[in-house]
Amino acid sequence: MYIAIAQIVISITLIVLILLQERSSGLSGVFGGSEEGFYQTRRGLERIIFGATIFFAAALVVLSLVNIYLK
Repeated sequence: MYIAIAQIVISITLIVLILLQERSSGLSGVFGGSEEGFYQTRRGLERIIFGATIFFAAALVVLSLVNIYLK
């Protein structure tokens, strides 16, 4: 039961983090997202959000595998 709740919380967090990463639309425009056509390196908060997205995606996969194993 606790694993299912953790999966829900992590998935909602992952959705928010992915929406914050969107370059041309979504919530990133609120925080100064640019519409320029060239690639920029990630710096500051954008780098933290990118790393957190990878972490939460991996955590969701691990929790899903644990949930399957326990059932």
